[in-house]
Amino acid sequence: MDPLGAPSQFVDVDSLPGWSDAYEAKQLDCHQSPVEKARVDVRSPFPYRKDINEKIILWKGDVALLNCTAIVNTSNETLADKNAVSESIFMHAGPDLKDELQKLKGCRTGEAKLTKGFNLAARFIIHTVGPKYKSRYRTAAESSLYSCYRNVLQLAKEQAMCSVGFCVINTLKRCYPLEDATHIALRTVRRFLEVHGETLEKVVFAVSELEEATYQKLLPLYFPRSLEEEVQSLPYLPADIGNAEGEPVVPERQIRITEKPGIPDDASDEEGLEADLSFIGSHAFARMEGDVDKQRRLILQGQLSEAALQKQHQRNYNRWLCQARAEDLSDIASLKALYQTGVDNCGRTVMVVVGRNIPVTLIDMEKALLYFIHVMDHIAVKEYVLVYFHTLTNDYNQLDSNFLKKLYDVVDAKYKRNLKALYFVHPTFRSKVSAWFFTTFTVSGLKDKIHYVESLQQLFTAIPPEQMDLPPFVLEYDARENGPYYSSYPPSPDL
Repeated sequence: MDPLGAPSQFVDVDSLPGWSDAYEAKQLDCHQSPVEKARVDVRSPFPYRKDINEKIILWKGDVALLNCTAIVNTSNETLADKNAVSESIFMHAGPDLKDELQKLKGCRTGEAKLTKGFNLAARFIIHTVGPKYKSRYRTAAESSLYSCYRNVLQLAKEQAMCSVGFCVINTLKRCYPLEDATHIALRTVRRFLEVHGETLEKVVFAVSELEEATYQKLLPLYFPRSLEEEVQSLPYLPADIGNAEGEPVVPERQIRITEKPGIPDDASDEEGLEADLSFIGSHAFARMEGDVDKQRRLILQGQLSEAALQKQHQRNYNRWLCQARAEDLSDIASLKALYQTGVDNCGRTVMVVVGRNIPVTLIDMEKALLYFIHVMDHIAVKEYVLVYFHTLTNDYNQLDSNFLKKLYDVVDAKYKRNLKALYFVHPTFRSKVSAWFFTTFTVSGLKDKIHYVESLQQLFTAIPPEQMDLPPFVLEYDARENGPYYSSYPPSPDL
Protein backbone atom coordinates (compact mmCIF):
# COMPACT_ATOMS: atom_id res chain seq x y z
CA MET A 1 0.00 0.00 0.00
CA ASP A 2 1.24 3.53 -0.72
CA PRO A 3 0.97 6.35 1.90
CA LEU A 4 -2.53 7.27 0.70
CA GLY A 5 -3.81 3.75 1.16
CA ALA A 6 -4.14 2.92 -2.54
CA PRO A 7 -2.79 -0.44 -3.72
CA SER A 8 0.82 -0.16 -4.84
CA GLN A 9 1.55 -0.83 -8.51
CA PHE A 10 4.92 -2.29 -7.62
CA VAL A 11 5.40 -6.03 -7.15
CA ASP A 12 7.58 -7.45 -4.39
CA VAL A 13 9.80 -10.26 -5.69
CA ASP A 14 9.28 -12.20 -2.46
CA SER A 15 5.57 -12.47 -3.30
CA LEU A 16 6.20 -14.07 -6.70
CA PRO A 17 6.09 -17.87 -7.12
CA GLY A 18 9.47 -19.46 -7.73
CA TRP A 19 10.45 -21.50 -10.76
CA SER A 20 10.04 -24.78 -8.84
CA ASP A 21 6.77 -23.97 -7.08
CA ALA A 22 4.30 -24.78 -9.87
CA TYR A 23 6.23 -27.93 -10.80
CA GLU A 24 6.23 -29.27 -7.23
CA ALA A 25 2.51 -28.60 -6.92
CA LYS A 26 1.92 -30.48 -10.17
CA GLN A 27 3.92 -33.46 -8.91
CA LEU A 28 1.91 -33.55 -5.70
CA ASP A 29 -1.34 -33.47 -7.65
CA CYS A 30 -0.21 -36.27 -9.95
CA HIS A 31 1.42 -38.25 -7.12
CA GLN A 32 4.59 -38.55 -9.18
CA SER A 33 7.75 -39.74 -7.48
CA PRO A 34 11.08 -38.22 -8.53
CA VAL A 35 13.61 -40.36 -10.37
CA GLU A 36 16.11 -41.85 -8.00
CA LYS A 37 19.65 -40.67 -8.50
CA ALA A 38 20.91 -44.23 -8.94
CA ARG A 39 18.76 -44.64 -12.06
CA VAL A 40 20.29 -41.68 -13.86
CA ASP A 41 23.12 -42.97 -16.03
CA VAL A 42 23.91 -39.77 -17.94
CA ARG A 43 23.89 -36.39 -16.23
CA SER A 44 23.23 -33.08 -17.91
CA PRO A 45 25.96 -30.41 -17.94
CA PHE A 46 23.29 -28.39 -16.10
CA PRO A 47 22.32 -30.87 -13.36
CA TYR A 48 19.31 -30.57 -11.08
CA ARG A 49 20.18 -28.11 -8.29
CA LYS A 50 17.34 -27.28 -5.91
CA ASP A 51 19.35 -24.50 -4.26
CA ILE A 52 19.79 -22.72 -7.60
CA ASN A 53 16.19 -23.26 -8.72
CA GLU A 54 14.96 -21.58 -5.54
CA LYS A 55 16.60 -18.35 -6.70
CA ILE A 56 14.90 -18.30 -10.12
CA ILE A 57 11.58 -16.59 -10.87
CA LEU A 58 9.84 -16.37 -14.25
CA TRP A 59 7.32 -13.54 -14.20
CA LYS A 60 5.11 -12.13 -16.94
CA GLY A 61 5.07 -8.42 -16.30
CA ASP A 62 6.81 -5.05 -16.55
CA VAL A 63 10.34 -5.15 -15.14
CA ALA A 64 9.97 -1.49 -14.08
CA LEU A 65 7.38 -2.54 -11.49
CA LEU A 66 9.61 -5.01 -9.66
CA ASN A 67 10.52 -4.24 -6.08
CA CYS A 68 14.03 -5.70 -5.95
CA THR A 69 17.55 -4.42 -5.45
CA ALA A 70 18.14 -3.70 -9.15
CA ILE A 71 16.35 -4.00 -12.45
CA VAL A 72 17.94 -4.17 -15.90
CA ASN A 73 17.30 -1.64 -18.66
CA THR A 74 18.12 -2.60 -22.25
CA SER A 75 19.11 0.40 -24.33
CA ASN A 76 21.40 1.64 -27.10
CA GLU A 77 24.90 3.12 -27.01
CA THR A 78 23.61 6.58 -26.11
CA LEU A 79 21.31 5.16 -23.38
CA ALA A 80 18.41 6.94 -25.06
CA ASP A 81 16.74 4.05 -26.87
CA LYS A 82 12.95 4.21 -27.15
CA ASN A 83 11.74 0.69 -26.58
CA ALA A 84 8.90 -0.58 -24.41
CA VAL A 85 11.17 -1.56 -21.51
CA SER A 86 13.16 1.69 -21.43
CA GLU A 87 10.11 3.93 -21.80
CA SER A 88 8.38 2.23 -18.87
CA ILE A 89 11.49 2.56 -16.70
CA PHE A 90 11.88 6.24 -17.57
CA MET A 91 8.21 6.91 -16.90
CA HIS A 92 8.24 5.32 -13.44
CA ALA A 93 11.72 6.53 -12.41
CA GLY A 94 11.00 10.18 -13.11
CA PRO A 95 13.00 12.99 -14.79
CA ASP A 96 16.07 12.66 -12.55
CA LEU A 97 17.06 9.45 -14.35
CA LYS A 98 17.69 11.26 -17.65
CA ASP A 99 19.93 13.80 -15.90
CA GLU A 100 22.03 11.04 -14.35
CA LEU A 101 22.32 9.12 -17.61
CA GLN A 102 23.89 12.15 -19.25
CA LYS A 103 26.76 11.89 -16.76
CA LEU A 104 27.50 8.32 -17.88
CA LYS A 105 28.33 9.49 -21.42
CA GLY A 106 26.88 6.44 -23.09
CA CYS A 107 27.55 2.73 -22.82
CA ARG A 108 29.32 0.38 -25.22
CA THR A 109 27.76 -2.84 -26.46
CA GLY A 110 28.11 -5.57 -23.85
CA GLU A 111 28.91 -3.18 -20.99
CA ALA A 112 26.79 -2.55 -17.90
CA LYS A 113 26.47 0.76 -16.04
CA LEU A 114 24.70 1.61 -12.79
CA THR A 115 22.36 4.41 -11.77
CA LYS A 116 19.97 4.99 -8.90
CA GLY A 117 16.37 3.83 -9.21
CA PHE A 118 14.90 7.21 -8.19
CA ASN A 119 11.08 6.80 -8.06
CA LEU A 120 11.18 3.08 -8.87
CA ALA A 121 10.70 0.48 -6.19
CA ALA A 122 14.09 -0.92 -7.25
CA ARG A 123 17.04 0.75 -5.59
CA PHE A 124 19.24 0.62 -8.72
CA ILE A 125 18.98 0.36 -12.49
CA ILE A 126 21.66 -1.52 -14.42
CA HIS A 127 21.82 -0.28 -18.00
CA THR A 128 23.26 -2.49 -20.72
CA VAL A 129 23.44 -2.45 -24.50
CA GLY A 130 22.63 -5.60 -26.46
CA PRO A 131 24.19 -6.26 -29.87
CA LYS A 132 22.65 -5.72 -33.29
CA TYR A 133 22.19 -9.13 -34.84
CA LYS A 134 23.31 -10.09 -38.33
CA SER A 135 23.63 -13.75 -39.27
CA ARG A 136 27.10 -13.35 -40.79
CA TYR A 137 28.32 -11.76 -37.52
CA ARG A 138 26.56 -14.26 -35.28
CA THR A 139 29.66 -15.14 -33.25
CA ALA A 140 30.30 -11.51 -32.32
CA ALA A 141 26.65 -11.01 -31.41
CA GLU A 142 26.65 -14.09 -29.15
CA SER A 143 29.77 -12.93 -27.32
CA SER A 144 28.36 -9.43 -26.85
CA LEU A 145 25.02 -10.67 -25.52
CA TYR A 146 26.83 -13.00 -23.12
CA SER A 147 28.85 -10.00 -21.91
CA CYS A 148 25.64 -8.08 -21.23
CA TYR A 149 24.27 -10.73 -18.88
CA ARG A 150 27.63 -11.53 -17.31
CA ASN A 151 28.51 -7.88 -16.65
CA VAL A 152 25.09 -7.22 -15.12
CA LEU A 153 25.56 -10.16 -12.74
CA GLN A 154 29.13 -9.19 -11.95
CA LEU A 155 28.04 -5.64 -11.12
CA ALA A 156 25.27 -6.99 -8.90
CA LYS A 157 27.78 -9.16 -7.05
CA GLU A 158 30.27 -6.33 -6.59
CA GLN A 159 27.52 -4.09 -5.19
CA ALA A 160 26.29 -6.87 -2.84
CA MET A 161 22.79 -6.84 -4.36
CA CYS A 162 20.26 -9.38 -3.12
CA SER A 163 17.98 -9.55 -6.15
CA VAL A 164 18.08 -8.61 -9.83
CA GLY A 165 15.17 -8.28 -12.27
CA PHE A 166 16.15 -9.02 -15.88
CA CYS A 167 14.21 -7.81 -18.86
CA VAL A 168 14.84 -9.56 -22.18
CA ILE A 169 17.97 -7.64 -23.11
CA ASN A 170 17.76 -7.99 -26.89
CA THR A 171 15.10 -5.72 -28.38
CA LEU A 172 13.04 -6.22 -31.54
CA LYS A 173 14.84 -3.32 -33.19
CA ARG A 174 18.16 -5.16 -32.76
CA CYS A 175 16.76 -8.24 -34.55
CA TYR A 176 18.25 -10.87 -32.23
CA PRO A 177 16.35 -14.19 -32.57
CA LEU A 178 14.47 -14.67 -29.31
CA GLU A 179 15.21 -18.37 -28.84
CA ASP A 180 18.94 -17.99 -29.50
CA ALA A 181 19.11 -15.05 -27.11
CA THR A 182 17.20 -16.96 -24.43
CA HIS A 183 19.70 -19.83 -24.55
CA ILE A 184 22.54 -17.38 -23.86
CA ALA A 185 20.63 -15.59 -21.10
CA LEU A 186 19.68 -18.75 -19.21
CA ARG A 187 23.00 -20.55 -19.41
CA THR A 188 24.94 -17.40 -18.40
CA VAL A 189 22.77 -16.92 -15.31
CA ARG A 190 22.99 -20.63 -14.50
CA ARG A 191 26.79 -20.74 -14.72
CA PHE A 192 27.10 -17.58 -12.64
CA LEU A 193 24.88 -18.95 -9.88
CA GLU A 194 26.86 -22.20 -9.81
CA VAL A 195 29.95 -20.26 -8.69
CA HIS A 196 28.56 -17.12 -7.07
CA GLY A 197 25.15 -18.33 -5.94
CA GLU A 198 25.74 -17.17 -2.39
CA THR A 199 25.83 -13.54 -3.55
CA LEU A 200 22.29 -13.44 -5.00
CA GLU A 201 19.00 -14.44 -3.42
CA LYS A 202 16.65 -13.93 -6.38
CA VAL A 203 16.99 -13.60 -10.15
CA VAL A 204 13.76 -12.63 -11.91
CA PHE A 205 13.20 -13.01 -15.64
CA ALA A 206 10.51 -10.44 -16.44
CA VAL A 207 8.99 -11.32 -19.81
CA SER A 208 6.14 -10.23 -22.04
CA GLU A 209 3.36 -12.48 -23.24
CA LEU A 210 5.22 -13.09 -26.52
CA GLU A 211 8.41 -14.08 -24.70
CA GLU A 212 6.90 -16.20 -21.94
CA ALA A 213 6.41 -19.37 -24.03
CA THR A 214 10.06 -19.41 -25.12
CA TYR A 215 11.30 -19.05 -21.55
CA GLN A 216 8.90 -21.74 -20.35
CA LYS A 217 10.26 -24.09 -23.00
CA LEU A 218 13.97 -23.45 -22.40
CA LEU A 219 14.16 -22.95 -18.64
CA PRO A 220 14.01 -26.73 -17.89
CA LEU A 221 17.14 -27.25 -20.01
CA TYR A 222 19.24 -25.05 -17.74
CA PHE A 223 17.25 -25.20 -14.50
CA PRO A 224 15.74 -28.72 -14.36
CA ARG A 225 13.41 -29.07 -11.38
CA SER A 226 13.97 -32.77 -10.81
CA LEU A 227 16.26 -35.58 -11.93
CA GLU A 228 13.47 -36.71 -14.21
CA GLU A 229 13.19 -33.32 -15.89
CA GLU A 230 16.99 -33.19 -16.18
CA VAL A 231 17.02 -36.47 -18.13
CA GLN A 232 14.06 -35.44 -20.30
CA SER A 233 15.67 -32.09 -21.17
CA LEU A 234 19.12 -33.44 -22.02
CA PRO A 235 18.39 -34.29 -25.70
CA TYR A 236 17.13 -30.74 -26.32
CA LEU A 237 20.30 -28.92 -25.22
CA PRO A 238 22.06 -27.19 -28.12
CA ALA A 239 25.44 -28.44 -29.32
CA ASP A 240 27.14 -25.23 -28.13
CA ILE A 241 26.54 -24.75 -24.41
CA GLY A 242 29.49 -22.40 -23.92
CA ASN A 243 32.39 -22.80 -21.55
CA ALA A 244 32.33 -23.05 -17.76
CA GLU A 245 31.16 -19.43 -17.53
CA GLY A 246 28.50 -19.81 -20.23
CA GLU A 247 30.54 -17.81 -22.72
CA PRO A 248 30.22 -18.92 -26.36
CA VAL A 249 33.15 -21.07 -27.50
CA VAL A 250 34.80 -20.09 -30.77
CA PRO A 251 36.90 -23.04 -32.02
CA GLU A 252 38.99 -20.98 -34.43
CA ARG A 253 40.14 -18.78 -31.54
CA GLN A 254 41.55 -21.69 -29.55
CA ILE A 255 45.30 -21.32 -29.83
CA ARG A 256 47.35 -24.43 -30.31
CA ILE A 257 50.86 -24.28 -28.86
CA THR A 258 53.73 -26.63 -29.64
CA GLU A 259 57.26 -26.60 -28.34
CA LYS A 260 58.63 -27.73 -31.75
CA PRO A 261 56.82 -25.73 -34.45
CA GLY A 262 59.09 -27.15 -37.16
CA ILE A 263 57.82 -30.70 -36.62
CA PRO A 264 54.57 -31.78 -38.34
CA ASP A 265 51.50 -31.85 -36.12
CA ASP A 266 51.13 -35.61 -36.22
CA ALA A 267 54.74 -36.02 -35.05
CA SER A 268 54.35 -33.95 -31.88
CA ASP A 269 53.75 -35.99 -28.75
CA GLU A 270 51.13 -34.51 -26.42
CA GLU A 271 52.26 -30.98 -27.22
CA GLY A 272 49.14 -29.56 -28.86
CA LEU A 273 46.26 -28.21 -26.87
CA GLU A 274 43.97 -30.92 -28.27
CA ALA A 275 46.32 -33.64 -27.04
CA ASP A 276 46.51 -31.99 -23.63
CA LEU A 277 42.75 -31.84 -23.33
CA SER A 278 42.32 -35.46 -24.33
CA PHE A 279 44.13 -36.66 -21.23
CA ILE A 280 42.27 -34.49 -18.72
CA GLY A 281 40.58 -36.62 -16.12
CA SER A 282 41.90 -39.91 -17.52
CA HIS A 283 44.79 -40.22 -15.10
CA ALA A 284 45.78 -39.14 -11.63
CA PHE A 285 47.44 -35.83 -10.93
CA ALA A 286 50.85 -37.40 -11.48
CA ARG A 287 49.97 -37.67 -15.17
CA MET A 288 48.95 -34.03 -15.23
CA GLU A 289 52.18 -33.00 -13.58
CA GLY A 290 54.35 -35.05 -15.95
CA ASP A 291 57.47 -36.84 -14.77
CA VAL A 292 58.28 -34.72 -11.73
CA ASP A 293 61.51 -36.57 -10.90
CA LYS A 294 62.80 -36.11 -14.42
CA GLN A 295 61.95 -32.40 -14.34
CA ARG A 296 63.71 -31.90 -11.01
CA ARG A 297 66.77 -33.80 -12.24
CA LEU A 298 67.00 -31.60 -15.30
CA ILE A 299 66.64 -28.51 -13.13
CA LEU A 300 69.49 -29.64 -10.89
CA GLN A 301 71.65 -30.39 -13.91
CA GLY A 302 70.92 -26.92 -15.28
CA GLN A 303 69.44 -28.29 -18.48
CA LEU A 304 66.13 -26.40 -18.22
CA SER A 305 66.26 -22.65 -18.66
CA GLU A 306 64.14 -20.28 -16.60
CA ALA A 307 61.94 -19.62 -19.62
CA ALA A 308 61.43 -23.35 -20.18
CA LEU A 309 60.53 -23.79 -16.51
CA GLN A 310 57.95 -21.05 -16.71
CA LYS A 311 56.50 -22.55 -19.88
CA GLN A 312 56.28 -26.00 -18.30
CA HIS A 313 54.59 -24.57 -15.21
CA GLN A 314 52.13 -22.56 -17.29
CA ARG A 315 51.21 -25.65 -19.29
CA ASN A 316 50.61 -27.65 -16.11
CA TYR A 317 48.48 -24.88 -14.65
CA ASN A 318 46.38 -24.67 -17.83
CA ARG A 319 45.68 -28.37 -17.58
CA TRP A 320 44.47 -27.95 -14.01
CA LEU A 321 42.31 -25.02 -15.07
CA CYS A 322 40.76 -26.99 -17.94
CA GLN A 323 39.88 -29.84 -15.60
CA ALA A 324 38.50 -27.41 -13.00
CA ARG A 325 36.13 -25.97 -15.61
CA ALA A 326 35.01 -29.40 -16.76
CA GLU A 327 34.48 -30.95 -13.31
CA ASP A 328 31.24 -30.85 -11.30
CA LEU A 329 32.36 -28.97 -8.19
CA SER A 330 28.93 -28.20 -6.76
CA ASP A 331 29.59 -30.26 -3.62
CA ILE A 332 32.66 -28.16 -2.81
CA ALA A 333 30.87 -24.91 -3.65
CA SER A 334 28.04 -25.79 -1.24
CA LEU A 335 30.49 -25.70 1.69
CA LYS A 336 30.80 -21.90 1.32
CA ALA A 337 34.41 -22.12 2.44
CA LEU A 338 35.68 -19.76 -0.29
CA TYR A 339 33.81 -16.76 -1.63
CA GLN A 340 34.26 -13.21 -2.85
CA THR A 341 33.02 -10.31 -0.78
CA GLY A 342 33.67 -6.55 -1.26
CA VAL A 343 36.85 -4.49 -1.54
CA ASP A 344 39.38 -3.23 1.00
CA ASN A 345 40.35 0.39 1.67
CA CYS A 346 42.66 0.30 -1.36
CA GLY A 347 39.92 -0.96 -3.69
CA ARG A 348 41.34 -4.48 -3.95
CA THR A 349 39.06 -7.52 -4.22
CA VAL A 350 38.56 -9.38 -0.92
CA MET A 351 38.37 -13.18 -0.95
CA VAL A 352 37.24 -15.00 2.20
CA VAL A 353 38.29 -18.46 3.38
CA VAL A 354 36.28 -19.96 6.26
CA GLY A 355 38.39 -22.61 7.97
CA ARG A 356 35.55 -24.20 9.92
CA ASN A 357 33.66 -24.89 6.68
CA ILE A 358 36.43 -27.15 5.32
CA PRO A 359 35.83 -30.74 6.51
CA VAL A 360 39.28 -31.94 5.45
CA THR A 361 38.68 -35.58 6.38
CA LEU A 362 35.34 -35.79 4.57
CA ILE A 363 35.92 -34.12 1.20
CA ASP A 364 38.03 -34.86 -1.84
CA MET A 365 40.95 -32.47 -1.47
CA GLU A 366 41.84 -32.80 -5.14
CA LYS A 367 38.41 -31.36 -5.98
CA ALA A 368 38.95 -28.66 -3.35
CA LEU A 369 42.13 -27.65 -5.18
CA LEU A 370 40.29 -27.62 -8.50
CA TYR A 371 37.53 -25.47 -6.99
CA PHE A 372 40.10 -22.98 -5.66
CA ILE A 373 41.59 -22.65 -9.14
CA HIS A 374 38.15 -22.38 -10.76
CA VAL A 375 37.09 -19.51 -8.48
CA MET A 376 40.40 -17.69 -8.24
CA ASP A 377 41.64 -17.73 -11.83
CA HIS A 378 39.83 -14.53 -12.86
CA ILE A 379 40.25 -12.92 -9.41
CA ALA A 380 44.03 -13.24 -9.37
CA VAL A 381 44.51 -11.26 -12.57
CA LYS A 382 44.18 -8.10 -10.43
CA GLU A 383 45.42 -7.20 -6.96
CA TYR A 384 43.48 -8.98 -4.22
CA VAL A 385 43.62 -9.84 -0.52
CA LEU A 386 42.69 -13.00 1.36
CA VAL A 387 40.89 -13.10 4.70
CA TYR A 388 41.23 -16.45 6.44
CA PHE A 389 38.89 -17.03 9.40
CA HIS A 390 40.56 -19.52 11.73
CA THR A 391 37.64 -19.04 14.12
CA LEU A 392 36.58 -22.21 15.95
CA THR A 393 38.49 -24.56 13.67
CA ASN A 394 39.57 -27.95 15.00
CA ASP A 395 41.73 -30.87 13.88
CA TYR A 396 39.16 -31.83 11.25
CA ASN A 397 39.53 -28.43 9.57
CA GLN A 398 43.33 -28.17 9.50
CA LEU A 399 44.72 -27.99 5.97
CA ASP A 400 47.75 -30.25 5.62
CA SER A 401 51.02 -28.42 4.89
CA ASN A 402 51.64 -30.77 1.96
CA PHE A 403 48.30 -29.73 0.43
CA LEU A 404 49.14 -26.03 0.91
CA LYS A 405 52.58 -26.56 -0.63
CA LYS A 406 51.01 -28.33 -3.62
CA LEU A 407 48.49 -25.52 -4.05
CA TYR A 408 51.27 -22.91 -3.88
CA ASP A 409 53.33 -24.82 -6.44
CA VAL A 410 50.43 -25.40 -8.85
CA VAL A 411 48.89 -21.93 -9.04
CA ASP A 412 49.96 -19.44 -11.66
CA ALA A 413 52.51 -16.74 -10.91
CA LYS A 414 49.75 -14.11 -10.97
CA TYR A 415 48.30 -15.55 -7.74
CA LYS A 416 51.53 -14.85 -5.86
CA ARG A 417 52.28 -11.55 -7.55
CA ASN A 418 48.84 -10.00 -7.05
CA LEU A 419 48.18 -11.27 -3.51
CA LYS A 420 48.87 -8.16 -1.44
CA ALA A 421 47.82 -9.29 2.04
CA LEU A 422 46.60 -12.35 3.92
CA TYR A 423 44.63 -11.52 7.06
CA PHE A 424 44.73 -14.42 9.53
CA VAL A 425 41.70 -13.78 11.77
CA HIS A 426 41.39 -15.22 15.29
CA PRO A 427 44.68 -17.16 15.20
CA THR A 428 45.75 -19.50 18.01
CA PHE A 429 49.30 -19.85 19.27
CA ARG A 430 49.58 -23.23 17.57
CA SER A 431 48.36 -21.87 14.24
CA LYS A 432 50.83 -18.97 14.42
CA VAL A 433 53.70 -21.40 14.97
CA SER A 434 52.53 -23.61 12.10
CA ALA A 435 52.18 -20.63 9.80
CA TRP A 436 55.67 -19.41 10.74
CA PHE A 437 57.26 -22.77 9.94
CA PHE A 438 55.31 -23.05 6.68
CA THR A 439 56.21 -19.57 5.40
CA THR A 440 59.82 -19.81 6.58
CA PHE A 441 60.83 -23.27 5.42
CA THR A 442 58.26 -24.35 2.79
CA VAL A 443 57.27 -21.35 0.64
CA SER A 444 59.00 -18.06 0.00
CA GLY A 445 57.55 -14.60 -0.45
CA LEU A 446 54.43 -15.15 1.67
CA LYS A 447 55.71 -14.45 5.17
CA ASP A 448 55.70 -10.65 4.87
CA LYS A 449 52.12 -10.62 3.55
CA ILE A 450 50.54 -12.35 6.57
CA HIS A 451 48.82 -10.12 9.16
CA TYR A 452 47.51 -11.74 12.34
CA VAL A 453 44.19 -10.20 13.36
CA GLU A 454 42.91 -10.81 16.88
CA SER A 455 39.57 -9.03 16.54
CA LEU A 456 37.15 -7.87 13.88
CA GLN A 457 37.78 -4.29 14.93
CA GLN A 458 41.36 -4.72 13.73
CA LEU A 459 40.16 -6.22 10.46
CA PHE A 460 37.74 -3.35 9.86
CA THR A 461 40.61 -0.85 9.84
CA ALA A 462 41.75 -2.45 6.57
CA ILE A 463 38.39 -3.62 5.17
CA PRO A 464 35.20 -1.62 5.91
CA PRO A 465 32.54 -3.72 7.68
CA GLU A 466 29.98 -3.03 4.96
CA GLN A 467 32.36 -4.73 2.49
CA MET A 468 32.46 -7.98 4.49
CA ASP A 469 30.05 -10.92 4.43
CA LEU A 470 30.76 -12.52 7.79
CA PRO A 471 29.58 -15.95 8.95
CA PRO A 472 27.33 -15.56 12.00
CA PHE A 473 29.51 -17.81 14.17
CA VAL A 474 32.48 -15.48 13.57
CA LEU A 475 30.46 -12.50 14.78
CA GLU A 476 29.25 -14.41 17.84
CA TYR A 477 32.74 -15.61 18.71
CA ASP A 478 34.23 -12.12 18.35
CA ALA A 479 31.48 -10.57 20.46
CA ARG A 480 32.12 -13.17 23.15
CA GLU A 481 35.90 -12.78 23.12
CA ASN A 482 36.27 -9.06 22.42
CA GLY A 483 33.11 -7.53 23.86
CA PRO A 484 29.51 -7.06 22.71
CA TYR A 485 30.25 -4.25 20.25
CA TYR A 486 30.04 -6.48 17.16
CA SER A 487 27.08 -8.55 18.28
CA SER A 488 24.78 -5.92 16.76
CA TYR A 489 26.48 -6.09 13.37
CA PRO A 490 23.98 -7.81 11.04
CA PRO A 491 25.19 -11.15 9.68
CA SER A 492 24.99 -11.94 5.99
CA PRO A 493 21.75 -13.79 5.19
CA ASP A 494 23.63 -15.95 2.66
CA LEU A 495 25.91 -17.55 5.22
